[in-house]
Amino acid sequence: MGQSTLPPDGGDNIQPVDLKSALEERYLAYALSTIMHRALPDVRDGLKPVHRRIIHAMSEMGVRPNSAYKKCARIVGDVMGKFHPHGDQAIYDALVRLSQDFAIRYPIVDGQGNFGNIDGDNAAAMRYTEARMTEVAALLLEGIGEDAVDFRPTYNEEDEEPVVLPGAFPNLLANGSSGIAVGMATNIPPHNVHEICDAALLLIRKPEASIEELVELVPGPDFPTGGTIIEARSSILDAYRTGRGGFRVRAKWEQEDLGRGGYQIVVTEIPYQVQKSRLIEKIAELLIARKLPLLEDVRDESAEDIRIVLVPKSRTVDAKLLMESLFRLTELESRVSLNMNVLSMGKVPKVMSLKDVLSEWLSHRRDVLVRRSRHRLAEIDRRLEILGGYLIAYLNLDEVIRIIREEDEPKAVLISTFTLTDLQAESILNMRLRNLRKLEEFEIRKEFDELSTEKAGIEALLASEEKQWATISWEIGEVKKKFAKATAIGRRRTDFADAPSTDSAAIEQAMIEKEPVTVVVSEKGWIRALKGHLADFSTLQFKEGDNLKVAFHAQTTDKVMIVTTGGKVFTLGADKLPGGRGHGEPLRIMVDMETEQDVLTAFTYDANRKLIISSHLGYGFVVAESELLANTRKGKQILNVAMPDEAKLLVPVQGDHVAIVGENRKMLVFPLAQLPEMARGKGVRLQRYKDGGISDIKTFAIDDGLTWDDSAGRNFIRKKDELTEWLGDRAAAGRTVPKGFPRSGKFSG
Repeated sequence: MGQSTLPPDGGDNIQPVDLKSALEERYLAYALSTIMHRALPDVRDGLKPVHRRIIHAMSEMGVRPNSAYKKCARIVGDVMGKFHPHGDQAIYDALVRLSQDFAIRYPIVDGQGNFGNIDGDNAAAMRYTEARMTEVAALLLEGIGEDAVDFRPTYNEEDEEPVVLPGAFPNLLANGSSGIAVGMATNIPPHNVHEICDAALLLIRKPEASIEELVELVPGPDFPTGGTIIEARSSILDAYRTGRGGFRVRAKWEQEDLGRGGYQIVVTEIPYQVQKSRLIEKIAELLIARKLPLLEDVRDESAEDIRIVLVPKSRTVDAKLLMESLFRLTELESRVSLNMNVLSMGKVPKVMSLKDVLSEWLSHRRDVLVRRSRHRLAEIDRRLEILGGYLIAYLNLDEVIRIIREEDEPKAVLISTFTLTDLQAESILNMRLRNLRKLEEFEIRKEFDELSTEKAGIEALLASEEKQWATISWEIGEVKKKFAKATAIGRRRTDFADAPSTDSAAIEQAMIEKEPVTVVVSEKGWIRALKGHLADFSTLQFKEGDNLKVAFHAQTTDKVMIVTTGGKVFTLGADKLPGGRGHGEPLRIMVDMETEQDVLTAFTYDANRKLIISSHLGYGFVVAESELLANTRKGKQILNVAMPDEAKLLVPVQGDHVAIVGENRKMLVFPLAQLPEMARGKGVRLQRYKDGGISDIKTFAIDDGLTWDDSAGRNFIRKKDELTEWLGDRAAAGRTVPKGFPRSGKFSG
């Protein structure tokens, strides 16, 4: 049993193959198949193979825009059996999408029955629904029977299918496309046909037209669901120039007055490819999670049209601010990407600009025109040949009748007697007796002359490039008329606007429920936020060996600033702080604090305040509090200090003078104007010490005098004229503190 039964020379036709090369070869074949025959549309008709096959199968079945509807199951069966050897559900899903007026700007299929909705509900099964073509599909097929495009054998070689459709409708841009292939993807939003036709006509008149000129005519996408594009013009230009970019689209909304100052917001259009039910679920989830404090309720009052009602918390809520917070958190604003990765000439996948796409479509339309003209020319030549034979027969009618009646081989005799061609002789022999009436000769001559004139016209057209482009312009003009902006289907649905310039801080606050909290920071760097404003901080509990460093009242909408002894500032949202249960969390988990540094102080952010920051050795400067904001874990370095020096004091600026006390109990008073205002640095010397460092700083208005409290709570004041001996310039040593100054060396006992 252990012996191998294979012949030693591998005579069973088993060949060893290198796994790497086998996988590469097979995966490349799969990748090419996906790129060419599944995921990417052809730039000429804007269709993927499955859509092309659906349209062609409907055409073969005779399901035209003016014919009766046919069961979708029958259409899908034909597509699957003859052209597309894939699952029936995949084909039906593609057919359904072609009919959805919220998914596709100019539907290609006219569906009857339940074809799904914008809430994301599925269509009814294909046995229940019916479909036929729309005018758009008819335009895409125009001329298919006139040798306008090449055909290739189907997968089983029983039939033939078109390689590409004639495409009189600019489908790629008009309806857009999206697909994910292997290693590449495509995403093209829909556009307005009237605008595309205008741009194409400009390119015919002026082939060297710039992208700027084309974007004047095609300013941006036109989504079936409407909405407002708020992308900058320069960004749109760049997207169309490179074929890659994106468009920010917002829902359309209006304020409905409810009387007595009350109002509600009604959303009437939502961004493209957003499911309405999922959008409302998401808003409701955010509402429950208290992420939308300005919003009271959301209701879906949609029927055929969209109507989403947003109820504000109170009549004082700013509608714009409420909507901005919703745009940030929900799909009421979404980004539609542009990646014009298409099959150029049906063969090469590449990312194309707007101009390239239009140029290739126009080039294809010219090929179709030339091929149709040549086909018609061949038909005319054949008919003229037949008509020439008829005329000879009429001129010699009696002799023709005699030959047909008496000769054994009338065809050969006719050919030799009247020097006819085989086709002419065959046509005369197939002629009906009723066609021998007198009028017929006149009608044949008339048809002969008409066809001769048409032939001359087609020959002139084929000889002149100018005439060809004139004809294409006329054809495009006809499409433009059919889908003009004045028509219901052609009107532009998506408009443009600049994004309103709202205060981002105000929007962020609008997303946080405003509640009072007490922020507590311990000496060992643990932080927590207790609900409500505590009156007595002495009741706070800490871990063993830890004590209170700083505690203060705040709102959840506030920013909390943490300053370390290393001169760094960190910013935390009060709403993001750990709750008051337990001892909170170490700050080092939340921000990147260096191990040898401790918390100096913490406070709530006030954009209008200025502070004096000082190191232990007495170097410092004035800094605007707005400069301290740091939005990352790394924080922001403000005061440059090197060990053993460290940040020691942070004092709010009030008044016009600075009083500074050193650990040597020397005090100096100097004008605030002598301190520079900086965003970062080491600062300047505030007071000179032989040894030791700074103890406390206070800013005050000199006219009001300098005040301090001693440890017993008594208040002292020194007026301007009593401060003369301490008044000096910055960086002086100062004089011993006045009588009654606290032993702690601090201005507040």
